[in-house]
Amino acid sequence: MDSLFSLARTLIDTESITGNEAPMGHLVYQLLESRVAQYGGSVERIEVEPNRFNVLAIFGTTPTVTLSTHLDTVPPFFASREDDDFIWGRGACDVKGIIAAMITAADQLLAEGIREFACLFVVGEERNSAGAYHAGRNPRGSRFLINGEPTENRLALGSKGAHRFEIAAAGRMAHSAYPELGESAIEKLLNALGRLRAMELEHDELLGPSTLNIGTIEGGRAPNVIPDAAKAEILIRLVDQGESTRAKVLAAVAPDAQANEILCIPAMHFGRLPGFATMVAAYTTDIPAFGGAWGQPYLLGPGTIHVAHTSEERVPKGQLVEAVGIYRAMVRQLLGQ
Repeated sequence: MDSLFSLARTLIDTESITGNEAPMGHLVYQLLESRVAQYGGSVERIEVEPNRFNVLAIFGTTPTVTLSTHLDTVPPFFASREDDDFIWGRGACDVKGIIAAMITAADQLLAEGIREFACLFVVGEERNSAGAYHAGRNPRGSRFLINGEPTENRLALGSKGAHRFEIAAAGRMAHSAYPELGESAIEKLLNALGRLRAMELEHDELLGPSTLNIGTIEGGRAPNVIPDAAKAEILIRLVDQGESTRAKVLAAVAPDAQANEILCIPAMHFGRLPGFATMVAAYTTDIPAFGGAWGQPYLLGPGTIHVAHTSEERVPKGQLVEAVGIYRAMVRQLLGQ
């Protein structure tokens, strides 16, 4: 499996922080182009934005199953290294190792004479799913989508969504020696955030509870000035479509503040297959952005999300090898349906 590990390291060492996916896209295009040259099919760069493109390879005519994940990573970039058990580096588990496993699985399927599947790698998952939204508007007939994210090679039965709001409060400036002449926006914001923290959130039998995180707070001008403006950013991990949560947030912040909705990605329930260990993902993926246009979604990949986005990012070599066999088995099983 040295070729699998070396491929993973080559991908990791190609920096592709969101917005700068082009070098990674060109590399993946070349890798898939060599497979098309050997086995037939087609490969293309699909422009999403200037100098940002998805890469799609179709083996056969119309794909029944699509192996897919994203090309981008979070910052900062750091290069790969390996030891006996792990491959380390930015994107090792999220998601360069997954790309390597998917391409290797495609190699084995093609060598066996299996066709009618595709590989689709998209830009922008770590920021706004721009590539997946573009792909969702341009389907190619796929009936099943195997999306790669780190699940420790367990088939995810569902994933939580994401509901992001900016909470803004307005006040009136005054000298802090005479607070009665002003109106503190920070105190209003704190009141609103207190009610948000006390809010009863939704619960799902499969996904568990929604959770709320107050991610940023800013406001005020100086310690001796009654603040006229303050705001906070919150993110709620949804277990439903978000309508009830939206209503609760709007009611909780009034009358002290205003809630501006920034993003709403619904929770998802995924396909099940017999014979696979399962889990539930508390994070959000590209799958909602595809909108079902690439078929029934499945979610699985090597590595753990607990080290993704950290300085300790790594993927177990054993799970990389195992993922190749799992992706191969999933494609064969879904083609059989």
